[in-house]
Amino acid sequence: MSLEGLLPDLDVIRKDFPILERTVSGGKNLVYLDSANTSQKPQIVIDTMVDHLERHNANIARAMHALGAESTEAFEHGRDRVAAFLNAPSRDEVIFTKNASEALNLVANTLALRGPLQVGEGDEILITEMEHHSNIVPWQMLAERTGATLRWFGLTDDGRLDLSNVDELVNERTKVVSFTWVSNMLGTINPVAELAAKAKAVGALVVVDASQAAPQLAVDVQACGADLVAFTGHKVVGPTGIGVLWGRREVLDALPPFLGGGEMIATVSMARSTYAPIPHKFEAGTPPIVEAVGLGAAVDYLAAVGMEAIHRHEQAITRYALEGLATVPGLTVLGPLDAESRGGAISFEIDGVHPHDVAQVLDTRGIAVRAGHHCAKPAHARFGVQSSTRMSSYLYTTPAEIDALVEGLNYTRSYFKVG
Repeated sequence: MSLEGLLPDLDVIRKDFPILERTVSGGKNLVYLDSANTSQKPQIVIDTMVDHLERHNANIARAMHALGAESTEAFEHGRDRVAAFLNAPSRDEVIFTKNASEALNLVANTLALRGPLQVGEGDEILITEMEHHSNIVPWQMLAERTGATLRWFGLTDDGRLDLSNVDELVNERTKVVSFTWVSNMLGTINPVAELAAKAKAVGALVVVDASQAAPQLAVDVQACGADLVAFTGHKVVGPTGIGVLWGRREVLDALPPFLGGGEMIATVSMARSTYAPIPHKFEAGTPPIVEAVGLGAAVDYLAAVGMEAIHRHEQAITRYALEGLATVPGLTVLGPLDAESRGGAISFEIDGVHPHDVAQVLDTRGIAVRAGHHCAKPAHARFGVQSSTRMSSYLYTTPAEIDALVEGLNYTRSYFKVG
């Protein structure tokens, strides 16, 4: 089996992640294959956050003292680092949220409000059948509030977008096209630039959920053609509690505020208020300060390793995993079977064994995977399954860990006397 493309300093990288040295389940070495759920954190991210809390902790943009200035500088440095990571034209286009779900809800909710981009009755919102619930439910809610119609791309049998009716679905009534860059369940990498160009041709707003793309691909917001891009910190070796919404300046300027409160205002009187310019217009109240500091350290870490190198590693490990999974009798992979067109999340079924049972047996062997519908129930329904088991690799995943998974799956089949 080919392993060309693995990070050459993989052993060194693994030493950056202290949790990977843990033992679990009665002394078993941890095999962490749940990075699409949440990634592990390198020591530099942990140390950066601890240092901030120990030495620089204060509220930002409010306190007129040394700690306040230091905290503000560290927080805004995190914004600078994210802007560089995304190749954003301006740091002001980076909005901090608590996660990607909040970022997508911010967009859907503000599009319901009066303004030049308002969605209304007769408009159409276009999504896909492979979306995470965070990129389905907000659009359903927007359609219910405004009278707009929700439509979606279906899926092919091999887990790709069915674009055979793209010219019907993308039409003069299409106001918003929102889709995932990389599926969290199927692993499919979608043609972002192609879809964005189709949407722009009819004047639609393009929203991209990059939660699974940002950890493993070079996300260039200027090149991808999107108007708005969301991702979450905890999947890019950063902390939980922080997400990002990037938007083109003219789009963010046109959207009304999402939340009201401190810091997002220019002036306030009892009669009316005026609002601060971006990014602060969308960051009401005390933000996730130390989380932004940690996220800045996280994206710097990934940039130092190199996103192209990380992508090649993910492809190599995914290829190796697909070849290994193909040797397990009764196992069916959901999604594309070629590593070049997919990310590192691989969902699968084993005949005769419930996905939850698979995960629990693997856990007794120290192997962490996810089981369930992965917040993608419509995609599971498309393939006639209620749930699946999912393994997901990352820059620290080794071939030996994939071997342990394959061995564990064969043990699971024998444990349940399948086949």
